[in-house]
Amino acid sequence: MTNTKPAIAQRSDSERIILGIDPGTNEMGYGIICIRSCPPRATVITLMQYGIIHLRKYPHYQTKLQKIFDRIASLIDDYHPDEMALEAPFYSKNVQSMLKLGRAQGVAMAAALSRQIPVTEYAPRKVKQSVTGNGNASKEQVCKMLGSLLDSGNPLLQENQLNDATDALAVALCHHYQKSSPIRHNKSWKAFVTDHPERIKP
Repeated sequence: MTNTKPAIAQRSDSERIILGIDPGTNEMGYGIICIRSCPPRATVITLMQYGIIHLRKYPHYQTKLQKIFDRIASLIDDYHPDEMALEAPFYSKNVQSMLKLGRAQGVAMAAALSRQIPVTEYAPRKVKQSVTGNGNASKEQVCKMLGSLLDSGNPLLQENQLNDATDALAVALCHHYQKSSPIRHNKSWKAFVTDHPERIKP
């Protein structure tokens, strides 16, 4: 299930597109945002597309990996992102699960690298901290903040029906924040919001 907006046919130098990925072996979330600079200070963040790559229906793991590569490559060809950001796999006591998740992440990275798209990884806690100011935020809190930060009135985003997809959007947004002006650990979220009022929408 996806929410699609037309890809930008012509882009100005002030625009940057980021593809965020939430790796998974059964469902892999993706989200694409466009960052547009509006001098002197304002920045507009627009939701372009988000959705889930459904993999559970494929019985063979090799087929899942092929589907991941093909779908990520297709998204890159359609939307021409400047960068990809992925959520790093979290630690698990199940070694086999970690191995499979790492392979899925690696294939997604390979799809981007095959198109000369730079890739950056972020820990789950870092993503939550960047988006909500709380590294232990729930998925619901992340989704609610995304609804405030992104230039979108999409009801699916507001209703939090696609957790893997909204997680991927959070990764993309985290990457934007880290590239533009990283949140320092000695600054509070309140201070960050005060310094960057254009990032909060009423």
